Amino acid sequence: MTLAGIVLAAGEGRRLRPLTDLRPKPLCPVGAGTPLDDALARLAAAGLAGPDLVAVNAHHLANQIVAATAGRAHVSVERPEALGTAGAIGALAGWLDGRAAVIANGDAYLAGEDPLGRLLDGWSGDRPRLLTVRDPARGDFGDLRFAGISLLPAAIAARLEAVPTGLYEVVWRDTQVELVEFDGTFVDCGTPREYLAANLHASGGASVVGRDAVVEGTLTRSVVWPGGRVGPDEHLVDAVRTDTGLTVPA
Repeated sequence: MTLAGIVLAAGEGRRLRPLTDLRPKPLCPVGAGTPLDDALARLAAAGLAGPDLVAVNAHHLANQIVAATAGRAHVSVERPEALGTAGAIGALAGWLDGRAAVIANGDAYLAGEDPLGRLLDGWSGDRPRLLTVRDPARGDFGDLRFAGISLLPAAIAARLEAVPTGLYEVVWRDTQVELVEFDGTFVDCGTPREYLAANLHASGGASVVGRDAVVEGTLTRSVVWPGGRVGPDEHLVDAVRTDTGLTVPA
């Protein structure tokens, strides 16, 4: 079975605004990198790297995704509208060329055991397989919540169309899927609160200060983006400071 990797990075990230007015959600810094960097590194560790083996879709602030992935992945820019998680695969049918796909959300924070290795272990390629975490309050499949990475058989990927549709609606809901439980940490960086939580987990609880940021004041459980500045009389608590000076409470 031949595999290709796809990172989904086209969404508007509406719940994370106003941070996503500045950067696409997969490029909002988490720890020392970005969720997009982490997704590409995870695929590379599984032997999937470069434009022939990895694709990234883009729509919202697409020029930033294109620049961030230059030389590292094939980029599918969706215009005039985003195609959703299934439509994105349909648009990549020619590039996939009959291969099965590892599909990773470009905005997911994962830490702990190797999530992709666990998901790939023993997969026959006959049925979709989803990485999940136990979360009774927000479960998608009983007590299990989708954790941002899935495997899609080649036969199913080949029949998806390049129209706005979601994988849940056109594949997972009506297909027998395999669920693999992940024992590590998963955070969907969908809101400022969740985004801050991912950063604090990555740092072990300390405030996160990006490269070339200047902090003259005080930080408590906060994030300062690369190039950001906190003045001497400022005390940020549970907040995100961007490189434009914007402060977003979390």
